[in-house]
Amino acid sequence: MRPPKPSFFERLSVPGRLVAFFLVSLLAGVLAASTLIPMAAVAATGTDMAVGVLDQLPDELETGPLDEGSKIYSADGVLLATFYSQNRVPVKLDEMSQSMQDAIVSIEDARFFEHNGIDFTGVARAVASNAAGSDTQGASTLTMQYVNNVLISRDMADGKGGSDLTISGTKDLGDKLREAKLAVAVEKEYTKEEILEGYLNIVLFGGQTYGVEAAAHSFFGVTAADLTPAQSAMLAGMVQSPSHYNPFTNPEGTKDRRDTVLAAMLKNGKLTQAEYDQAVATGLDLNPQNVTSGCTGAEMAQYFCSYVEQTVLQSEAFGADVEERAKLLARGGLTIRTTLDSRLQSQAQKQIEAQVPVGDASGAGSAIVSVEPGTGKILAMAQNTEYTPELGKGKTQLNFNVDADMGGTPYGFQPGSTMKPFTTAAWLASGRGLNDTIDATRTSYPAGFKWKASCLGANAEFDEWKFKNASEGFEKKMTVAEGLTQSVNTATVAQAAQLDLCDIRDTATDMGVHRAVDGEPLEVTSPSFVLGGQEVAPLTMASAYATFASGGTYCEPTALTEVTDGRGNAYDVPGGECTQAIDADVAAAVTQPLQKLVEGSPGSIHPIGVPAAAKTGTTDMSEQTWTVGYTTGISTASWVGNWNSYSSLNNQSINGVTRSYVDGSAIAGAQWTDYMAAVAKLYDAKAFPAVPNRML
Repeated sequence: MRPPKPSFFERLSVPGRLVAFFLVSLLAGVLAASTLIPMAAVAATGTDMAVGVLDQLPDELETGPLDEGSKIYSADGVLLATFYSQNRVPVKLDEMSQSMQDAIVSIEDARFFEHNGIDFTGVARAVASNAAGSDTQGASTLTMQYVNNVLISRDMADGKGGSDLTISGTKDLGDKLREAKLAVAVEKEYTKEEILEGYLNIVLFGGQTYGVEAAAHSFFGVTAADLTPAQSAMLAGMVQSPSHYNPFTNPEGTKDRRDTVLAAMLKNGKLTQAEYDQAVATGLDLNPQNVTSGCTGAEMAQYFCSYVEQTVLQSEAFGADVEERAKLLARGGLTIRTTLDSRLQSQAQKQIEAQVPVGDASGAGSAIVSVEPGTGKILAMAQNTEYTPELGKGKTQLNFNVDADMGGTPYGFQPGSTMKPFTTAAWLASGRGLNDTIDATRTSYPAGFKWKASCLGANAEFDEWKFKNASEGFEKKMTVAEGLTQSVNTATVAQAAQLDLCDIRDTATDMGVHRAVDGEPLEVTSPSFVLGGQEVAPLTMASAYATFASGGTYCEPTALTEVTDGRGNAYDVPGGECTQAIDADVAAAVTQPLQKLVEGSPGSIHPIGVPAAAKTGTTDMSEQTWTVGYTTGISTASWVGNWNSYSSLNNQSINGVTRSYVDGSAIAGAQWTDYMAAVAKLYDAKAFPAVPNRML
């Protein structure tokens, strides 16, 4: 007669049987305590099932990188914003106070430094206590809790929305076996200090706050290194049930739990009696710090932050699709260094609010954006609204400075006369000069007029076009330079009538001018585009004018200088490509009449102490007003207008002042002048190049 086939348990070695016995004992205690299955069922079937599952479990824990928020910094090191799905700042163990280490070990696993991942003494105590009907005890070690948190974190990273393992009562036999076996594997691979460091960096302290560094900042406004025994005890007590021991909603229960932790620290010799007495005598003494994820929580430059976010989400450098890029931004621990100069940003916001305060009764919008000529770096981006999804006066997430696809308004704003320099640039590129005399008397062109438009055919005919100058008396002969300095509509159209409209469009396109609605070049469907009849964004105009400042080099605007993650990976940053858009002599020649506008203007625009050039722009009924100008080191677009309705600024009370006529020099010009006067000397501001004779 054959002997019976040995069971799984009998086939194990003696040490293996011992481990299996303790595992099953541990599981029996937990399961019985949670009333999932009767104690007798565990005794009858637990061993074979446990060993069978044990054979199939992995031998090591795949930890992977922790979810870590991404941070956006200005060029001069100011933290602008943090993005996270889990508010976590990983730190080394030596960057955590000793009291924090002592508190968590004392309350969660007093024999942590003695066991190998499974506390058999704790197992025996838990089984005996649970079987006797005392308070339920689970016997999970810190190492097992670390394993549990890693598994949960991995599930969340995979988009599973967390794990049932967060609730001890839902763990079955396989779950506990996996936890225990992986705990032993972790103890073989890592030192106790490494495990403790990992645990304190991964554990949840409530809401989206993970890890002791973020918790120390969120609850007390300190670093983990500076936590006191009382503070450490409160945090250590919270990990058992972060929602229950929430000091804001349950301060009494949280204090009682803290004092329990302090008592455990005293018992384990981690506090003296005097230290214990002092700690329990204190209140919770919270100093909450609100750390909001994303641009709504940005300390400054919220709309620039939005532009950076859109840059990341739209660039293939950060992932194959928007979902992958958003995940990287929220969980990848990126350090994003940007081009923003906080000095210019602060000054831009100051000058904007001096002219059109946030929430002004007029509802008028105001914006300033600056770029660096020759690099395309965005130096400042400000507007007079609060970045928020909430509805209300002075509140919007629309970025006035940028195109629609980057978070801007649906269409952008008509630039008015700030478009005129591009016609003059095309005039000069065709071999003509600044001092050429033109007949600026004409204020209409009939439907049969033959406009040159090579991109539409040899000639093109449009509907009759009637227009006028902003002021009477300029319908006369004058030089091209005079027409540009004095912003005479009839002078610009007279130039366009002698040029190829497509050349004017192409000159503007080469300098970065495009429609805000779709990023496409201006349309040659009417000659009115030369007077600013198609909508653009302020960033577009600042970048285009920077071409004049840089000797004809156009640089695509860029917000990023460097993006890295905590694992040492570097990412390609988009933008900043430069091309020679117009001849350097053309750039110098266009600058001359624009410089005279600044130097000779008696109004809001006036000299700023360094060589500067600028052009104003006003739509027909003063719905949109502009001043765009530059030094050799900074190009700035200043815009004031209506962003949510196409209505006039005339006869409106803006910042308590009512003007019968608002042109580009009135408010936009004032904020451009005051801003540039304050910041121009921070960047290169040398004399503009001389105009060669052939351009005169």
